[in-house]
Amino acid sequence: MEDSNPRPLAGFTVGVTAARRADELIALLRRRGASVLHAPALRIVPLADDSELLAATKELIGCPPDAVVATTAIGFRGWVEAADGWGIGEELLRTLRSTELLARGPKVKGAIRAAGLVEEWSPRSESLAEVLDRLLSAGVAGRRIALQLHGEPLPGFVEALKAGGAEVVVVPVYRWMPPQDLAPLDRLLEAIVGGAVDAVSFTSAPAAASLLSRAAERGMREAVLGALRGGPLSACVGPVTALPLQALGVDTVQPERFRLGPLVQLLCQELPGRARVLPVAGHRMEIRGHAVLLDAELRPVPPAGMALLHALARRPGWVVARAELLRALPGAGRDEHAVETAMARLRAALGAPNLIQTVVKRGYRLSLDAGGDDKYGEFPQDAAVTARGVLG
Repeated sequence: MEDSNPRPLAGFTVGVTAARRADELIALLRRRGASVLHAPALRIVPLADDSELLAATKELIGCPPDAVVATTAIGFRGWVEAADGWGIGEELLRTLRSTELLARGPKVKGAIRAAGLVEEWSPRSESLAEVLDRLLSAGVAGRRIALQLHGEPLPGFVEALKAGGAEVVVVPVYRWMPPQDLAPLDRLLEAIVGGAVDAVSFTSAPAAASLLSRAAERGMREAVLGALRGGPLSACVGPVTALPLQALGVDTVQPERFRLGPLVQLLCQELPGRARVLPVAGHRMEIRGHAVLLDAELRPVPPAGMALLHALARRPGWVVARAELLRALPGAGRDEHAVETAMARLRAALGAPNLIQTVVKRGYRLSLDAGGDDKYGEFPQDAAVTARGVLG
């Protein structure tokens, strides 16, 4: 059904690699009109079953640290709750009361106080870099410092503390492993290579690394990297998340505030800005991922039709031969009749047959308005296209 008031992500498909808080991110995307392809790149090890977290907790209780850095609210709460489940919750709280407790930001402060504790200090910037600067400026030589992680490493943080002479105990809250069901991730990889997604969202560095690791297992790593370098938008929740992609030459975008809401808002700005807009037969045509906005009305288009439309839009107003359009069709073989069938369905989906002209014995072209627009310059003067050679 046509949408006369399209939402900002209508007509776009976004891949979601998140496991934790995936439902929240998917709901935000769908509320703004996106189609979502959910492929968790990781799974979270249940805290109650996490032997590494239990071992780290017992180590800290047995030999209390001089300082504890709490990095995330959900991670800190999960740590305390897991300790309660193991019957050592009160011992952990006593240990934390006796140490210098540093909180990365206001959410972590709230979690600390909800546990009946009080933080020693917290930076206004919510930056771990500022926490590190404070520790190093005070001197860490000979000090025992515990760092509560939340599923992903903190590049340079542990190394800098050790270089300063500290003993560092890592508390790995919410460790991540590859998903048990790899089929959704495989489908996302194929969609990336096949150009079927407009953006892929990443909310953790391990998720990005896991996606590329699975691509390597399937012999698709270079194909996936090539597609990400020139195709769908790689949207990361923050700069740390983007590191595995940027290290391999993949351009990324990140919001100024490292949260899910700003990440979705960034997609709402970026994706419509990447859509091709053309003045065609007196209409404003905006070509999105799997749909067209025609005078602000959303018109879904089948995949074969979108392939033809993208081929025509690469040279707006010029005649594109049937043979070239056939090559653009996925799995069409050598039968040019497939072009006619797909073209008929494309015209039906657009609801305005005069948008695409048939040029007898030559091919098809978009009916670009004379003068075009600033983006595409003047209307191409194809001398071979005459009134006798064009059919509506």
